[in-house]
Amino acid sequence: MKKPKIIRTDCEIECEGIDQVLREMGAHLVLLPEDTSEDDLVKEVKDANLILMCYAPITERIINSAERLMGIVKYGVGIDAIDISAAKAKGIPVVNVPEYAEETVAEGAFALMMALAKRLMPVHAAMQKSGWIWPRENWTGTDIADKTVGIVGFGRIGRSFARMAGAGFRARVIVYDPGKSTEEMQEAGVEKCENLHDLLGQSDFVSLHCVLNSETRGIIGATELRLMKPTAFLINSSRGALIDEMALLAALKENRIAGAGLDVFSQEPLNRQDHPLRELFEMDNVILSPHLTFFTQEAMKRLEEDTLARCFEILGGKAVLVKSNDPRLISQKDGVRFS
Repeated sequence: MKKPKIIRTDCEIECEGIDQVLREMGAHLVLLPEDTSEDDLVKEVKDANLILMCYAPITERIINSAERLMGIVKYGVGIDAIDISAAKAKGIPVVNVPEYAEETVAEGAFALMMALAKRLMPVHAAMQKSGWIWPRENWTGTDIADKTVGIVGFGRIGRSFARMAGAGFRARVIVYDPGKSTEEMQEAGVEKCENLHDLLGQSDFVSLHCVLNSETRGIIGATELRLMKPTAFLINSSRGALIDEMALLAALKENRIAGAGLDVFSQEPLNRQDHPLRELFEMDNVILSPHLTFFTQEAMKRLEEDTLARCFEILGGKAVLVKSNDPRLISQKDGVRFS
């Protein structure tokens, strides 16, 4: 193949190792910012051989405009922004990198839960302001041991989070995931909840670890939030659209739940000026993270290695390795192989 053209979207995410290797192999690498319009993407992909994307929507129009496209690589896990049906129709393989941060994101979600339980953010802010505070009721934290931790979604990250909470902190762990059997959960040392509403009513902490699809979008809405204990905390490190975020904002303002730790949002990035969720910035029972629970040195090294391996397979004309169990990916027939 002559010098391949590779598009990498969302270039605000630094991937120096990926970029350097692709340039060293002689590729014409085009880096595009996250706010690149569909029209501009259509123009750029017309003669592109490969698309590397993270958050940018790769629509049917973009895919159909690509005359030389050999594959689409999501350098990350979620594939919601890719029109996979359109890619399949053109025989263009789509692959993600599902394993690089499963433990990393679980650690990040657990850190959010720990910080909420121990009120670390308001305590730190008070120390910064006053130099010292005394043990008064408003600073009282809560233990995780002997509490009930509810997990929604029992994939790789959910399993890791369950192990940390159960084996690590002696919490009772209950899980809602219709796709997993009771026996599978028992083997992992957790209890299966057949009904999401039952899980929400029992849990002191609820952590979301399911994929975003038509069935899970808005899975935590106003009704679900009303079922949670007023002392319970909600953690989301998966996808913002799993939650009806305006309903969550209302629940937090009305003190109907104890707090939330949020790493992901339907509309990113957040801002203090005109974002629908800007009031969250002023709440001391909310911890906001800028979609960075995946971002560690070790995880990024794994991401770079796996992403480059998939790029080389596609550009080399080989069947690309799909490691994901996502039905949308394993239903592919053209140009793929499975682990």
